[in-house]
Amino acid sequence: MDNDLVKRLVWSGLLAGVGALTTIVAQRLASVIWVRIFDEDPPDF
Repeated sequence: MDNDLVKRLVWSGLLAGVGALTTIVAQRLASVIWVRIFDEDPPDF
């Protein structure tokens, strides 16, 4: 991994993966909170 381009590509992939995972976790957490507060499914967009 001495190549600077490879490091940048790996970093970009890692950042994209963590961002996607964070988005999924945030959506699921928000859904759980919504159901507990309103006792119904969250609205669809």
